[in-house]
Amino acid sequence: MPTELFNEEEFLDIAQNRALECRIKKSGDTVKLKLRTPSKLFTFKCDSATAESLLKQIEVEQIEM
Repeated sequence: MPTELFNEEEFLDIAQNRALECRIKKSGDTVKLKLRTPSKLFTFKCDSATAESLLKQIEVEQIEM
């Protein structure tokens, strides 16, 4: 089961230190960012403006779904 994150700082920490890839799923006004680590999947829901600023700050592979 994926673990949902609710804090932007926690999302960035996992993305920069443990994530292998970030999948991006857009659904209307909401964007779901999925971080795949070797052992877990983390999800973070936000609006498109927040997602865009977060994606600029991480350097892992980004895959749009």
